[in-house]
Amino acid sequence: MREGGPSKRLALDANLPLDLAAGLDFAHEFREDFQAKGYALFLAPTAAEEIFLIHRNLHHPQQRLASKALRELTKWRIDLLVLKAHLQPVAKSIGRRFAESLIRAGHLPPSEVNDGIILAETALAEIPVLVPRDQHLLDIEELDLLVCLQAADLGPVMPVHPRLLWRALP
Repeated sequence: MREGGPSKRLALDANLPLDLAAGLDFAHEFREDFQAKGYALFLAPTAAEEIFLIHRNLHHPQQRLASKALRELTKWRIDLLVLKAHLQPVAKSIGRRFAESLIRAGHLPPSEVNDGIILAETALAEIPVLVPRDQHLLDIEELDLLVCLQAADLGPVMPVHPRLLWRALP
């Protein structure tokens, strides 16, 4: 975290930057309101990779949005989540193992490995809230997720839909 920067942090998956690039009002209002309240927004590394891969795929329906999202992240004051140096070499491996455990337990579909990795990255960064719109993440029961995180020696993290989180903002 930056010296003197916000102490309140939220992790983002790929959806919110793509929504911002699409010009969706709720996404811009969410970002502006949380940043005005002192929250720092961080894009999880695997989410950044997802956006980059969409950007490189000229045939992907969201290619232009991904390109815009990558260009505008700095303007939107969304930082890349950088894990502590000792965690960087092993974070992807920890994330994959965690994702596989969620899939084996029936909490994530097999096609959503990256979402499990993003949850693990968020936990490794000690950020308590991940802001996705993916229903399969939002449908994981809180207790089930906490048990899986604890079994993987990861700290607590809760996926919360941006609209629900926004409504709870004081």
